[in-house]
Amino acid sequence: MEQQALPEITTCCIAGGGPAGVMLGFLLARAGVDVLVLEKHKDFFRDFRGDTIHPSTLELMHELGLLEEFLAQPHQEVRQIEAHFGAKTVHIADFTHLPTRCKFVAFMPQWDFLNFLCKHAQRYPSFQIRMEANVTGLVIENNRVVGVKARTAQGTLEVRARLVIGADGRSSIVRDCAGLEVEELGAPIDVLWFRVSKKPEDPPQSFGFVNAGQFMVLIDRADYWQCAYVIRKGSFDEKRNRGLQAFREEVARCVPFLEKRVDEIKQWDDVKLLSVKVDRLRNWYRDGLLCIGDAAHAMSPVGGVGINLAIQDAVAAANLLAPKLLTKTLQIEDLKAVQSRRERPTRLTQRLQIFLHDHLLKKIFNSPNIIAPPVFLNLTENFPKLRRIPARMIGIGFRPEHIQPSLRSGGK
Repeated sequence: MEQQALPEITTCCIAGGGPAGVMLGFLLARAGVDVLVLEKHKDFFRDFRGDTIHPSTLELMHELGLLEEFLAQPHQEVRQIEAHFGAKTVHIADFTHLPTRCKFVAFMPQWDFLNFLCKHAQRYPSFQIRMEANVTGLVIENNRVVGVKARTAQGTLEVRARLVIGADGRSSIVRDCAGLEVEELGAPIDVLWFRVSKKPEDPPQSFGFVNAGQFMVLIDRADYWQCAYVIRKGSFDEKRNRGLQAFREEVARCVPFLEKRVDEIKQWDDVKLLSVKVDRLRNWYRDGLLCIGDAAHAMSPVGGVGINLAIQDAVAAANLLAPKLLTKTLQIEDLKAVQSRRERPTRLTQRLQIFLHDHLLKKIFNSPNIIAPPVFLNLTENFPKLRRIPARMIGIGFRPEHIQPSLRSGGK
């Protein structure tokens, strides 16, 4: 009989190596908490990961003393956001007046962002990350979560921990195994991801393009555009049935300057489907377990704020829980306090996203012609100061978090 390996023991085990999981692990390790992050993939390279590093997140990099080094990494900076309604351009947001050190959104591939955080986290002996460790279940004793089980190349891994964090995304295994109730808010859209080469003569702005029944966002990745083509929920199979050439022509109609490059979409495998959902947990926690980021609240890609919410969750969790973990006084009320702090910003953001789904995207899809810009966007053309409102909601969000001084000066 094969001998069962003894479980590993740590103070905090984090399921998921995305922005929420890695940031929380980094901050806890700086405080001296033993942390093990389990990430199911062998690396962070995924094209469908978000790229936006918001001014609020850049402010956190400053608080950690890492901003200068962070901005030395390859990235693009966007100080204003525009949308193109056919031939008409409207200015949506102006970040240059934000009360932050960085008055722009940085576009950086998320794998570079996560690698940067991990490099610095691994300078602390209390931080560990294990790749290709796929969390498959929870260890529950006396109705309390006391650890996780994971599948690795070496076999089944069991980790015992004082606290388990579910940061494993919108299809969270952790929250399913914990039996946490999910409120489905619905989303009328999906997103198709693909890339097209970028030319020096292309427009510098990398945001929304609206055409008759169409909406697409272009993300600048230096030598190519990462394209996010928004479609009606469940309509991908219909597009596939019409054929790849019809899809290429559809893309070219939406963004005409890409017309001679759409043949770079060689096969359907080049087009990845991101099934969009908007939901949230009624309770983000149970005894011994807390969910954060998309595991607690799946966000729409509208506004690109999902990564921002996830990182803010991580900061709030670190601020509130690190002292309790260090003194071994963690109680379920402490987990409830994290949700209490972060739930209202989440609800307000999701409410705004659903409003835009219902009053902008549905209107675009239902119109046989290019729709006129919404009234508010027309107002921003005549009253530029109004652009500061969406800039603040996108760039900072509701109730931004700041790293407590005790976590900023973590010793090595």
